[in-house]
Amino acid sequence: MKRVDLRELKDNFYEKMLEILKTLENEEVIIFLFEIGDFSHIQRVADFIYENEFTLMNSLKFNEKDWTVVIKNIKPEIKISKEEIANEKN
Repeated sequence: MKRVDLRELKDNFYEKMLEILKTLENEEVIIFLFEIGDFSHIQRVADFIYENEFTLMNSLKFNEKDWTVVIKNIKPEIKISKEEIANEKN
């Protein structure tokens, strides 16, 4: 398991995060530490991880301004909307 501190990149950590994620072995786990800022990055990170086909294992506020995410190099489960679930039942 690796731990990577991206706090020095402030809001510009996505490119570096993806670069590092692409180096992971299959099913390897990594922890990223980044600065929260205005909290908009929390959902964006979750979406970013899913869109790039990794699995978000955990997301945790580390202290007043830092956040950690634990990511596993494994394809995520497919998201299904409530509408799609309702349509499958019919």
